Amino acid sequence: MSEDDERQQYPPPDLEFASNKARNCNSTGSGSGHPEFQSTYPDQVLENVLENVLHFLTSRRDRNAASLVCKSWYRVEALTRSELFIGNCYAVSPGRATARFTRVKALHLKGKPRFADFNLMPPDWGAHFNPWALAMAKAYPWLEKVHLKRMSVTDDDLATLAELFLGFKELVLVCCDGFGTSGLAIFVNKCRQLKVLDLIESEVSDDETDWISCFPEGESNLESLIFDCVECHINFEALERLVARSPSLKKFKLNRYVSIGQLYRLMVRAPQLTHLGTGSFSPSDIVGQGDQEPDYVAAFAACRSLVCLSGFREIIPDYLPAIYPVCANLTSLNFSYANITAEQLKPIISKCHKLQTFWVLDSICDEGLQAVAATCKDLRELRVFPVDPREDSDGPVSEVGLQAISEGCRKLQSILYFCQRMTNAAVIAMSKNCPDLVVFRLCIMGRHRADPVTGEPMDDGFGAIVMNCKKLTRLAVSGLLTDKAFGYIGRHGKLVRTLSVAFAGDSDMALKYVLEGCPQLQKLEIRDSPFGDAALRSGLHHYYNMRFLWMSSCRLTRHGCQEIARAMPRLVVEVIRSADEEEMDDVVGTLYMYRSLEGPRTDAPKFVTIL
Repeated sequence: MSEDDERQQYPPPDLEFASNKARNCNSTGSGSGHPEFQSTYPDQVLENVLENVLHFLTSRRDRNAASLVCKSWYRVEALTRSELFIGNCYAVSPGRATARFTRVKALHLKGKPRFADFNLMPPDWGAHFNPWALAMAKAYPWLEKVHLKRMSVTDDDLATLAELFLGFKELVLVCCDGFGTSGLAIFVNKCRQLKVLDLIESEVSDDETDWISCFPEGESNLESLIFDCVECHINFEALERLVARSPSLKKFKLNRYVSIGQLYRLMVRAPQLTHLGTGSFSPSDIVGQGDQEPDYVAAFAACRSLVCLSGFREIIPDYLPAIYPVCANLTSLNFSYANITAEQLKPIISKCHKLQTFWVLDSICDEGLQAVAATCKDLRELRVFPVDPREDSDGPVSEVGLQAISEGCRKLQSILYFCQRMTNAAVIAMSKNCPDLVVFRLCIMGRHRADPVTGEPMDDGFGAIVMNCKKLTRLAVSGLLTDKAFGYIGRHGKLVRTLSVAFAGDSDMALKYVLEGCPQLQKLEIRDSPFGDAALRSGLHHYYNMRFLWMSSCRLTRHGCQEIARAMPRLVVEVIRSADEEEMDDVVGTLYMYRSLEGPRTDAPKFVTIL
């Protein structure tokens, strides 16, 4: 069926009415009609105009809103959408998606929920990319970009992308698994126009295949190559040749098997880099004692465009002065693999006046965070990760560091902060000093930890965050929290879209406050909290508006989950056991619920029961 045929089959009465009105107004107002208003197909003319206008609409939410105006807008929006984002691969089938959107050039697809990153979901749960790859090969032979997150991707899938999409240019795999270096070898060899290959926190099996040397000979189109998560040796000579013939390379992140000496050789060949992942940032074991070391300072100084620096996988702090020349220009610095002290950080951070994004380990202690606060006045995002994630470990960062950041970095918009102790006063101070916060994730690692100064729950601190940070869309809560904290969230968290809860709450009322009070809530993930069937039922009015609900180690029963499944047939209700766990009568260990246009999936493993 042609597009014109489809338009004529479904005349949009609202647009047709508008064009008739325009004709009437023209004839009565001027006494003479214009021929363009007498067109036989006024709806077609308006759809052509609308199509040209919608090409400029890039926001997903704006496009979704436009598609709901009427049938004509729905149809034209689908025809003009070149980038397709699907937040849950089981929410819609590949066939339905490709039938509606016929001109897609880029696909963004997500699979498993985030708690899969914390080993809370058994392996082989699903989220297979294969059916999507096969459907796209038929529908979109011109496809250029694929971005996948938490999907299972096989070597055959990579071969499909390389062999059936002749103009394929960009592949980004975040937290994916299922493929290896042999699949990468086929992919990079056959993608002649490849510009971006980003492997980020993905599990790549070592098939003892030299995939780096499989890039085609001749000048490369590569603009971004990220493989810092690949845990195997690489052919450095082949990598060096690849970099030398990639004049457009801007983003380049190396794995821990690349030594600082090898990094020097690569930087000399690519001074145009804007984003660099340094690899190990330590010398190779085979370096002789008498060998003269390269001038690392000069290599970094030559990279005048460098704004983003990461890596430092097996760092030797003595080499840190090499990065001094680029610090003044950095907007992003990632030390989340570098176990460095405050004294080692200070000479670096004191030069980073333009820094907007900073990731670091808590080994820098409160003293290091105070140094960050003193210099980085333009900081927008901060993440502080634990060196030792155990609940009973000694936490080197505390409320002191958080208070310093809130006082010194008042433009902060996003924070992830792991610690062992925190006070309400410090959290309240952050809510007042950083009112532009969009993301606030405070992870107090010890369970049910109260304010160590007052002995009170952390209710008032989190309450202040939702009350004073009017732009807040993502919140993670922890520590000793009563139902009072969730009452604050329900009353004031009107823009919260993602909420993460662990070891918190007194009763079902806590969850009821959230589900009844947060109209924008899309993603709700809960573990080890005292919420049962009554709490679950309180969200019946809202679940169709959410992307998913995850609850593990709570107080749910199979009977309560079945009630939800019966009441909401377009909701998929999965009960998940560990792979070796026997099915129990009425106890639900893990519940994963999500909306779907397709109903229950057909690839559920044995440890998943769909109610």
